[in-house]
Amino acid sequence: MRALPLHLEAGADLRASLEQLAASEQASGFVLSVVGNLSQACFACPGQEEPTLVRGELEIITLQGTLSPQGVHLHLSLSDPGCQVWGGHLEHGSVVLKGADLLVAFLGQAAPTIQPAAPEAVRVQVALADGCAWSRRTERLLQGLGIQYELIAPSSGSLPQIWIDGQAIGGYPELAALQSQGALQDLRHG
Repeated sequence: MRALPLHLEAGADLRASLEQLAASEQASGFVLSVVGNLSQACFACPGQEEPTLVRGELEIITLQGTLSPQGVHLHLSLSDPGCQVWGGHLEHGSVVLKGADLLVAFLGQAAPTIQPAAPEAVRVQVALADGCAWSRRTERLLQGLGIQYELIAPSSGSLPQIWIDGQAIGGYPELAALQSQGALQDLRHG
């Protein structure tokens, strides 16, 4: 593992900057720490159809999650001038106010990838539950990465349920772990 400091100037998009870093490093990793502020924050809250946008002098409290050349999955918490705390899934549009300093850890090993099946075949099947936050996160992750998937009827057990190339991998945590390892790259389209 190697740690890489990243300084962001005023006007930088927090999410886009981390996506660019992971792409340029061609490595998977995670955020170790962050100190800084934002002029606006854009994040998705569970159960909401549209992202939340907060403007003002916003202090970053935490930023945690994973990044890889295939994409990022990050959660942000911040406080406004009244010390109200906000947070959720980091979206594009979170803009640095004065500056932000991050420390990002990159993993040393190349991430394994899933071997491709027949070209153009839908390789991912998911069983989802209406109104389930984990099901919405599963769809958001797959759609954000440009991975085609087929909705199927659930078998017994908890939801979501996810299959890749006919193999049950588990639920959302297992899918997110594969994404953080860069193992979903071969499933992407476009």
